[in-house]
Formats: sequence, C-alpha cells, structure tokens
Amino acid sequence: QVQLVESGGGLVQSGGSLRLSCAASGFTFSNWAMSWVRQAPGKELEWVSDINSGGASTNYADSVKGRFTISRDNAKSTLYLQMNSLKPEDTAVYYCAPGDYTTYERYHEVWGQGTLVTVSS
Repeated sequence: QVQLVESGGGLVQSGGSLRLSCAASGFTFSNWAMSWVRQAPGKELEWVSDINSGGASTNYADSVKGRFTISRDNAKSTLYLQMNSLKPEDTAVYYCAPGDYTTYERYHEVWGQGTLVTVSS
C-alpha cells in the first residue's frame, strides 16, 4: 500500500533552516508530480510547493518563494523541502502529497502523519 513518511521537522529560531524529507513507497514515485502541503494550528491546509515527476519543473506559493526549495531523488523515492529564512508564520505540520497544486487534494487518504515545524520568534 502507499506509504508517505515525512521527517526532518523540529524547533528552530526565526531565520533558521530545516530540511524536510518524505520517503515514499507502494507506488511508482518517479511517475508522479509531488507536493508539499502544510497546516498551521487552527488554519486550513495550504499548498506550499510542487515538483514534476522528473524534477525539472517546480512551483511555489508566494508565501515561501525565494526561501524554500523543493527537490526529489527518484532513485531513492524521496521528496525534499529545504526551508531557509524561516519565519514564525511557517509554523505548521508539513505533509507530502502525490499530485501537483491542482490535484494534491484528491489523494488525501494516503497522506502520512506529517512532520511538525515550529519556528520561534
């Protein structure tokens, strides 16, 4: 079955960096665009970034553009999110999801537990 396991979250000071990872299994990872999505406490889901199946094309939400970088290693079936210049408003649970910004919500049932990122001011 499909498994998505996020890791790399933690507590970091404002201006700091973190690198999130998402280990995927149970499907042909290299055939799928992938997204990072986040949910801040008491707020709705927010799409953060996506990357096409080959890794050559990426998109970012305006709120993270220039600070976050999405990448993937298809040989390892792993998705990454490098987060720099973190702000308190980046505090959220981060999930990886199959699909791009137009389709990621379709596969909510296979999302993992997410990884919590907390940015202190």
